[in-house]
Amino acid sequence: MDNLSFSYPSWYLLLCLLLGLGAALLLYYRSAAFREQSALLNWVLGILRFLGVSLIAILLLAPLLRDVVQETKKPVIVLAQDVSESVGSALSNADSAAYREELEALQAALSEDYELKTYSYGSEVREGLDYTFADKQSNISEMLSSAYSLYSGQNLGAVILATDGIYNEGSSPVYSGGKLAAPVYTIALGDTTPQKDLLVKRVFYNRIAYLGDKFSVEIDLLAENAAGSSSKLSIYKIENGNQRLLEQQAVQIDDNSYFDTREVILDANEAGVQRYRVSLSSLPGEASTANNSKDIFIDVLDARQKILILANAPHPDISAIRQGISNNKNYEVEVEYARNFTGQLAAYDFVILHNLPSAENDATSVFNALQQQQISHLFIAGLQTNPARFNELQPLLDITLRGGGENLVQAAIAPEFGLFTIEDELKQRLPNFPPLTAFFGEFTRGSTGEVLLYQQVGDIRTEYPLLMLGEEDQTKIGVLAAEGIWKWRLFDYLQNQNHELFNELIGKAVQYLSLKEDKRRFRVSLAKNIFDENENIYFDAELYNRSFELVNEPDASLVITDQEGKEYDFTFNKSGNAYRLNAGILPVGNYSFRGSVFYNGEQLSYDGQFSVKPIQLESYETTADHNLLQLLSERYGGQLYYPGQLQDIATAIRERDTVKPVIYETAKTRPVIDLKWLFFLLLLLFSAEWGLRRYFGAY
Repeated sequence: MDNLSFSYPSWYLLLCLLLGLGAALLLYYRSAAFREQSALLNWVLGILRFLGVSLIAILLLAPLLRDVVQETKKPVIVLAQDVSESVGSALSNADSAAYREELEALQAALSEDYELKTYSYGSEVREGLDYTFADKQSNISEMLSSAYSLYSGQNLGAVILATDGIYNEGSSPVYSGGKLAAPVYTIALGDTTPQKDLLVKRVFYNRIAYLGDKFSVEIDLLAENAAGSSSKLSIYKIENGNQRLLEQQAVQIDDNSYFDTREVILDANEAGVQRYRVSLSSLPGEASTANNSKDIFIDVLDARQKILILANAPHPDISAIRQGISNNKNYEVEVEYARNFTGQLAAYDFVILHNLPSAENDATSVFNALQQQQISHLFIAGLQTNPARFNELQPLLDITLRGGGENLVQAAIAPEFGLFTIEDELKQRLPNFPPLTAFFGEFTRGSTGEVLLYQQVGDIRTEYPLLMLGEEDQTKIGVLAAEGIWKWRLFDYLQNQNHELFNELIGKAVQYLSLKEDKRRFRVSLAKNIFDENENIYFDAELYNRSFELVNEPDASLVITDQEGKEYDFTFNKSGNAYRLNAGILPVGNYSFRGSVFYNGEQLSYDGQFSVKPIQLESYETTADHNLLQLLSERYGGQLYYPGQLQDIATAIRERDTVKPVIYETAKTRPVIDLKWLFFLLLLLFSAEWGLRRYFGAY
């Protein structure tokens, strides 16, 4: 009865038996149906009825049956092999074969008594043992963390790590797996003897530079056991698979533990991802030359925008604006006068129109080109401007003259302006700047645009706009309704000995107006422009209809071209309303790509470029760190072993009292009514009763 329980008090069983007895007595006590038969028949029929009714009543009490299942689980032993390049380079062919044979013997010995789980780790953790030793990175802490995540809730007996102790990814393994409640046994591979070696230890640089700038590269040089030797540090630029020497420096090694940092200044004179090589000439008898060079990739951005200041006539405003904009290296500014200008406006990203249109020059061709090519522009409407023609050319501001006079106006910041932020210092100081010269008249705001500055006359702030910014027909437009801004630049220097406030105001306005939104209807994007050689390269693409709604009905393709002209063809997968592609792992080098799609009779395309850089971490540290492995084993109560001693690991594990099988008990509860044999028992009882009654003539 210990395995049987009821949802009701157990004394209800007595009621069930009484119910069965009552049913039997009611039907068969003093019954005359079988008077001619033996008296034993009544007793048999009564017992059958008693048992059937009692059993049904008991089942109505919803009894539960509890089963206890015992399961014995062997201890789990995790065997993990470091398959990074540094381990493989330290094993000769003969040593590798002998080590592999010994490790397989250890596997066989452990598999007899334990549940053995094998893993390989380097750049990532994966199941099974791998002897290729090709991983570009080594992350011991990730292996320990994985062992904890996978087996902390199980009977983890021990963890065996085969490694040289060199890690170049992740945190220190001594502290990374602190929650492991199992001993860690380490197999020490590699050579701990320092050899003669010269290497480029580290290279520090910014991954992004701007075209036309100079950028710094800091190089850490390291040499061991090479005192008295000399080498050369060379900086190359890799172009189309060939290297071009940029700079060379002599390196004199005066100590067996030599360390030095060199700085090199390079020119960013070509846009795109540029590949450079930092290289040291090898030494006689050097243990490894693979770590004598390191390639770096720098994304040189051509973020410069060409800005044209087109003026009606010479004016001090022009110089002030030019200097304020030129302070930003991303702007290339040119000044032209409308009467002499013969250039193409399509060559410029942004145009500032000073006192244009004027009475002498309405610049019709200029404004037609601005409208047709949707080039953003800023009007500076001074006293030479033709107000009537000005009102026709832009929707932001309408100027109505009152006579022919002029007005001196100061600037007041519009508190409701929200296109970009203005620093508090500029908000406080700008109202005190000298007044500008504007037309005397009425200034009426249009239906579009936001006011950045209002006109203030004396102490009275008017509702007349002084500086407005807006957009019409996908073209950004600005209006400064006064001239004399050169006085602001001089006043800023007089007050603060710099032009920072003036440059901020002009710079932010120009930045907003000149910033172009990507209106292309087919776009291909990458998460970054520089990838590691063991990294999958993912592309995302978006296709928009003419209403700029995302669609992906047609198939989209991608062609990747390497620096030698070899092409890789792909087709995008459709993902939601967009496209996605995993191009996999590509060889080291520079690549260009073109995505294309044919949609509604149009061929749309998108071009870009990226680079794949080599991972050289494993070649920079060639001396095994067995001290780290000793600390790791001691921390977790394990022991350090060397090749040739691997069978001792199995013996040590068997001798530990904590590495034992564990018996798990699992209790399962189920309703008794689910037992199928009870149904057949009830069927038998009532069928037997019915059969006897029928046979002896009671029905």
